[in-house]
Amino acid sequence: MSTPKILVTRRWPQETLDRVAEVGDVTFRDPDTTMSQDEFMAAAREYDVIMPTVSDKIPAEFYPAAKGKVKILASYGVGYNHIDVDAARANDIAVTNTPDVLTDCTADLAMGLLLTAARRIGEGERETRAGKWEGWRPTHMIGKKVSGATLGIVGFGRIGQAMAKRAHFGFGMKIVFQDAWEVPDDIKAAAGNATQLSSINEVAAHSDFLSLHCPGGADTFKLINAEVFGAMKKGCILVNSARGDVVDEDALFDALDSGKLTAAGLDVYMGEPALDPRFLKYENIVLAPHLGSATDGTRNAMGHRAIDNLEAFLAGEKPRDLVS
Repeated sequence: MSTPKILVTRRWPQETLDRVAEVGDVTFRDPDTTMSQDEFMAAAREYDVIMPTVSDKIPAEFYPAAKGKVKILASYGVGYNHIDVDAARANDIAVTNTPDVLTDCTADLAMGLLLTAARRIGEGERETRAGKWEGWRPTHMIGKKVSGATLGIVGFGRIGQAMAKRAHFGFGMKIVFQDAWEVPDDIKAAAGNATQLSSINEVAAHSDFLSLHCPGGADTFKLINAEVFGAMKKGCILVNSARGDVVDEDALFDALDSGKLTAAGLDVYMGEPALDPRFLKYENIVLAPHLGSATDGTRNAMGHRAIDNLEAFLAGEKPRDLVS
């Protein structure tokens, strides 16, 4: 490939845009919105490289249309459930992602959601801003104690482990978790002597807080459902910084209504950015707009990682983060 035609679908931090501009003939798409199906179909016939983000839902018709033209989807983001990896492979399109670099900031955000939900910080700020605070009193806005509580984690990859370390070493929390792989003892020890349990229901039954760190996609669609909520310890708090489709939102609202859940701290939603209007009715839900990796250092690092993968591919080498 002489000079590759490259499409960057969303606006990235400027230093990464400056770098990718040197890689080939680059189109920086404007406006900064998700790509439509028609745009993807047009891009399938025009570009050698497409650099999408996790918010770009790639239509099924794109892959066969792009065969022989698009060589790689160098995605900006760790998740890749917006890409049909099997369809990409079948049509000779490589797929890369950007893991590792967003681990710490996503875990930081998850811990922030946990603390905000537990200590009712969002509710308190709204009350204060509205001029409704009547002063300190012993029973005012009582929250849930974090230090020494049990944190359950679903998904014990890089981010789940980072969350466990923050919770255990920062707040003395006991860690239990579920994951499909048998986690080695040294990893469990490094993450605060975490205990692996056999099922999500068992984790839910032991947990004062349940934090989700599993990937999205068909295998985890509505993984946290009515059965899991039913197994929860009463008064549990749910934290989700993974993917919105991991949680059955109808079951979530039912659990809040019944008191099974005391609160929730959410950064992701089913069908985002559209938000089920029911979310706005619950003062005990912390609502963040998908901010897990939203720090200057991390967003720059994600762009550089995507470009590293692309440059390796164009050089005929195996990209570091080859998914397919």
